[in-house]
Amino acid sequence: MTSDAHRGLRDAIATVFAGASWQRCRTHFMTNLLTRVPKSAQPWVATMVRTIYQQPSAEEVHSQLDRVVDQLSPRFPEASSMLAEAGTDILAFTSFPSAHWKQVWSNNPQERLNKEIRRRTDVVGIFPNRPAVRRLIGAVLAEQHDEWVVGRRYLTPASATYDKTLPEAQITQPTAA
Repeated sequence: MTSDAHRGLRDAIATVFAGASWQRCRTHFMTNLLTRVPKSAQPWVATMVRTIYQQPSAEEVHSQLDRVVDQLSPRFPEASSMLAEAGTDILAFTSFPSAHWKQVWSNNPQERLNKEIRRRTDVVGIFPNRPAVRRLIGAVLAEQHDEWVVGRRYLTPASATYDKTLPEAQITQPTAA
């Protein structure tokens, strides 16, 4: 499961999807992290943090996190501390095959789908009844499903094949903030 670090969401995920791994959305985390540094330094800090996600292997991702934490520490200790504490939450994606990383480390696809639903329902404004709302939203969801199945596959069959050479996926539970 991928979400922001909202306590209620994390608790619900841990309860309803017991045993599922949880990934903190990197986009939401970056927004939270950048509030800890001056506006003038935000582009530099954002670039540094993005280098963590550009590494080719799980080991290198974790090593880069440590390097970035060390580099931020002298100038931005609060941001460095926040990054270090969130390490396991924002790097949970590394327990999956690298072909899945881009789909797992952010909940932007869900955000885009929600935005499209809002855009379509805003056009109508007031619905005559609940079934009318369900029909419209159902049509949007069916359209997205078809897009993911036929067009841009969210996870391709080749990437979904289990690779026996990879270590068993680690189960991570949301940590209390």
